[in-house]
Amino acid sequence: MNASFATLTIGQAPRNDIMPLLSAYLPAEQVRHVGLLDGLNARQIDEGYAPQAGEKVLVSRLLDGTQVRLAASRVEQGLQQKINVLEAEGCEVILLLCTGEFGQLHAEQALLLEPDRIIPPLISAIVSQHRVGIVVPVAEQISQQAGKWQLLATPPCFAVASPYLADDAVLELAACELQRQGAQVVVLDCIGYHRQHRDFLQARLEIPVLLSNALVAKLAAELID
Repeated sequence: MNASFATLTIGQAPRNDIMPLLSAYLPAEQVRHVGLLDGLNARQIDEGYAPQAGEKVLVSRLLDGTQVRLAASRVEQGLQQKINVLEAEGCEVILLLCTGEFGQLHAEQALLLEPDRIIPPLISAIVSQHRVGIVVPVAEQISQQAGKWQLLATPPCFAVASPYLADDAVLELAACELQRQGAQVVVLDCIGYHRQHRDFLQARLEIPVLLSNALVAKLAAELID
């Protein structure tokens, strides 16, 4: 398939933090990058997407590297509008650069690749009975994403380390928490994690550490000639 291909982040594009990883699998000349928050300033983002108490939270990155917390329900509404526009412009494949759960996103004709529909069943098939350690950006996501991993034969354990804020000390704390809970495989469950995060945890824990973004990028690459 010689696809008109787009990536769609819930932050601002291009995602310079993960572009080296994406570029390893997705040819730059065939891919356009779009962000939900493109062209918006901090005030507009806060007014349109800031989560209220009790709302499900997603985390992304702005062009200047700032971490931003977003209300998942409003993100989903905005993403659907972006998907509609991309389809109208002729996109045939849309890769969502977010591992959050979205129940209602859809495309009329394009292939819409949603990591939350791909990663959990894939991990479940890979790990069998082994205990998976899930690393998430913010603590609220531990309870909010519990249902996402219900396919796993063994209940997962969790640790927190934001890909946009974490230094080695934070990653070390996450590694200790995963080790204490008996993790046998680790999944970095946010598009913002990159190879340095994986390499640090893998060296520290000496167990497999999987990058969600690498898994979906490799799959998406199969749709591009």
